[in-house]
Amino acid sequence: MKPSPAQVAALLQRPPETIAAILLFGPDEGLVRERAETLVRAVLGHAGDDPFRMALLTGDMLKQDPALLADEAAALSLMGGRRIIRLRDAGDAVAKSLQYVLDQKPGGGLVAIEAGDLGKSSSLRKLVEAAPNAAAIACYADGPRDVAQLIRDVLGRDRISVTEEAVAYLVANLGEDRGITRQELDKLCLFAGPGGRIDLDGAVASVGDSSALALDDVVYDALDGFAASVETALTRLFLEGQSAVAILRAAQRHGQRLHLAASRVAAGESADAVARSIRPPIFFKLVDRFRNQIGEWPPERTQRLLKLLLQAELDCKTTGFPEETICRQVLTMVGRLSGKPKR
Repeated sequence: MKPSPAQVAALLQRPPETIAAILLFGPDEGLVRERAETLVRAVLGHAGDDPFRMALLTGDMLKQDPALLADEAAALSLMGGRRIIRLRDAGDAVAKSLQYVLDQKPGGGLVAIEAGDLGKSSSLRKLVEAAPNAAAIACYADGPRDVAQLIRDVLGRDRISVTEEAVAYLVANLGEDRGITRQELDKLCLFAGPGGRIDLDGAVASVGDSSALALDDVVYDALDGFAASVETALTRLFLEGQSAVAILRAAQRHGQRLHLAASRVAAGESADAVARSIRPPIFFKLVDRFRNQIGEWPPERTQRLLKLLLQAELDCKTTGFPEETICRQVLTMVGRLSGKPKR
């Protein structure tokens, strides 16, 4: 089955005995791992270190012994209580082994399956979504609201207050991976200390890094038509391990905000008021540039921009052409759409 977003939290915290398997899949590996750990705590409770109630398997182990999953799912704990089988690095190759488990009577061990970004045609995903005694939960990168709430929740546990400017900066620079986001927020908690306070300078000092700042630079420079600066910033990002798709998506997010802002200005609002009211807020050092870009990127141009960026991401995933080359070409081309190409 495919639980609704409202059902996911309850399913993870209190997985019913009638559910034999839960598939966690998607591009956010950190969120997949975090949700699997939530399931382990939900099933084992205080017995989290009981080796008789938990088994750890991998997709490679099932390739060697396909019956291993069924054996572990049917095994009983010596001391009683439900068992959990954590199956990591799973792919379509484990579907046949899982099918046998799902065909048995419910009420045995729970299989928590951790997988990557499975497409709709994936046999493993289709099997779990169709089974009445299994659930498939997609794990995608957090949106701005999710990141903002996570920031407040994590800091709130240590009674740390945070300014809106700091939240806006953190939202803009976190969220691609839940695990990395939590690591950065834990570091921020240590930086502030219990009962402390985080302002914008503190957020930048603790969480800011060269790749995040360079990502802002390359997006703004691309839309301003600074082709040479774009080339330099892209080289730096690629050397630091940033993916072409992540850069294109950052440009898409910026384009979407710019389209919304330009539409409001076209409806009669002032560019300055719009730039300062966008939520989450624009990083204060970039407000002037954003306001100027509103004038250079009216709604019709931002629509063309978004189509160009979406096509570039699709090309990265389907053409086999080098992703970095596609990204460089499209971002150096973007400035020409503004009507004011620069050096």
